[in-house]
Parts: sequence; C-alpha cells; structure tokens
Amino acid sequence: MQGGESWTVTAPGRVNLIGEHIDYHGLPVLPMALRCSVRVTFRRRNDRRIHASSVGFGTREFEWKQNLQPVAAGDWENYLRAAAQVVDRRWGIGCGVDAEVTSDLPPAAGLSSSTALLVAFTLGLLDANGIQAGFQELMEVLPNGEQFVGTRGGGMDHAACLASRAGCASLIEFDPVRIRPIPVPADWAFLVADSLEKAEKSGPARAEYNARRAAGSTALANLGLKSYADINRSFTAAAGLSGHELDAYTHVTSEAQRVRDAVCALERHDASTFGRLLLESHASLRDRLQVSCPALDRLVETATESGALGARLTGAGFGGCAVVFCLRRDLAAVRQGLIDRYPLIDAEPGPGVLEN
Repeated sequence: MQGGESWTVTAPGRVNLIGEHIDYHGLPVLPMALRCSVRVTFRRRNDRRIHASSVGFGTREFEWKQNLQPVAAGDWENYLRAAAQVVDRRWGIGCGVDAEVTSDLPPAAGLSSSTALLVAFTLGLLDANGIQAGFQELMEVLPNGEQFVGTRGGGMDHAACLASRAGCASLIEFDPVRIRPIPVPADWAFLVADSLEKAEKSGPARAEYNARRAAGSTALANLGLKSYADINRSFTAAAGLSGHELDAYTHVTSEAQRVRDAVCALERHDASTFGRLLLESHASLRDRLQVSCPALDRLVETATESGALGARLTGAGFGGCAVVFCLRRDLAAVRQGLIDRYPLIDAEPGPGVLEN
C-alpha cells in the first residue's frame, strides 16, 4: 500500500470448547478467543474500489456496489464481498480501501479464520467511513453476512471474535445474543491440534455442513416444535423421528445439556467432568452427526493416550482441528505425545477485537 494514513484491525480466531452444531439452532455454546488472529491493514481510497492482497493468496479487487454477487466457491474474495455487503445493507456504500491481510491462523482448520477475516474487513470498512458500531449492532448483521458465501451458520464465531475477554471462556446465548465471560482456572491448559485434514467450509464441505443444519430443523418441525430452546432439560421424546433427523435431534439436545454441564464443571474447577464431556461431545459428533473423519478420531485417541483429560473435534468438522484439554502440570507430556504428528497451538484465552 502506498500513501495516506493506515490503521490495522486485528480479529482473533476462536476455539469452541463445547457446543458444536447447535448455535445455528439458537442454543448456548462455550468458545474462547485465541491469541492467533487475522490482521488487516487499511488505507482509505477516494473511490469505491476495494483492493486487498494477502501473501500466498494473491490480490483481489472489485467495485463496491449494490447487490454484489459471489465469485467462485472457496475464493477468499467472497469474504471481502460479504463484508462490503454487510456494510452496504446497514449503513450504505462508502469509500473503498486498499488492504493488506496477514494471519497466523491456519485456514480451513475449524478455528474461524474466515469469520475473523469477515469481522476485520467489516470493521475496517466502517472505520474508513467514520462509522462506529457496537456489539449488538454488529451481531445483527455479521452472521447473515457469512451466509453470502453459502454457509448457513450461527452467531457463535462472530460473538467470540468480537467480545471475548482475556483469560475467560465465553458462554454465548442467543435470542437475544449475550455473552458471559467465565474465567478459566489457572491450572487448566488447552491445545489446538491440527489433524492436517482440510475442512473447506466454503468449498466441498459446505453442502454437508448445511445438510446437518437442515436435518436438525426438519426434526424440530416434525415434532411440531418452533425452537430447540423450548425443549426442557429432560428433552422432548423423539417419537416418529428416524434416520438423519433422529441423529441430528439427539445430537443437538444432548450437546445442549453438555454445554450446561460444562459451564458448571468450569465454575467448580471440575477438570475430570469437563474432560469427560469433551469426549462425549466428540463421540456424538462422530456417531450421530457424522461430521468427524478418521484423521480427527486418531488425533483424539492420541491425545487421551498422551494424558489429556478430554479432546474433541472443534469447528464444523469434516477435518480441521481438535481441542485438547489437560491440567497444566500434564501439558508437557501431552504436547510431547502429539507434537511429532500434529501442528499445535497453545490455546490461551485471548480478548475479542472490541476488548483490545
């Protein structure tokens, strides 16, 4: 970039500790922001062109106008276009930007690198046009913006990226969206381990991801219910459901209970229960929702054999990463058992972009 004043927006990735494939059904989840992030440095332009470059991913440029259409599936330009459309539909089209994107988040790993890019670019466009927006206002527009690329997700990633607090996991609830920081005990430790099986949520896995959401919604409709939030703690009987709908319903309702139990375990510093819940979550994702893969299953097994109290796939699945939980005193041994086979990230709970 050349000329003009520049500024940088840093948006973190997140690791979801527990509560997978349920945020889009309006149920609470428990992620935490990472200290790895997408960083975008901006300069304001005097026209409506948006120009962005990223080492390894090339340069993208387009005219900011109404009714932008997606480019090829899987192209990172779609997230830039999604940000432009988010801003346009709420605040109108403004001046364009020159931008440089850097990241230490692995792509297609289930750590929300795409959401971090969307959030950072949206905030950069708002900054360039002198617009200030708070958490609630951003949460009204960002989840729908992600659907520009064809992914029918929920709002967990955006809320965690925006408003997580350092040292805390975030209990995120919906309708209305709210976030409650829950301190992570000092003697607890988390790793994120990459299975090396890529999970391109904006590419081939998109249809499979959307199918899981559709199955859960169909199950709810077949039971004559409007919302999973209406189901009591003992769960409504799933009579009449079968196949993918029964599996999706069983996963969603049991995972919602695991989130509640995990919050209690976290607040009680009950590491054993917390670890067991992670393993139960992975089993449900593997057997009921069928979003795991052999590489992720081997990773989870290796983690527990190395001394982890629990581990599970994190993110949409179909590849990507697992979150690994242990006591800090056992961290070196667990790391040693994984490091020769898997890239690792120390998952220290960091702040959201609005908390920096």
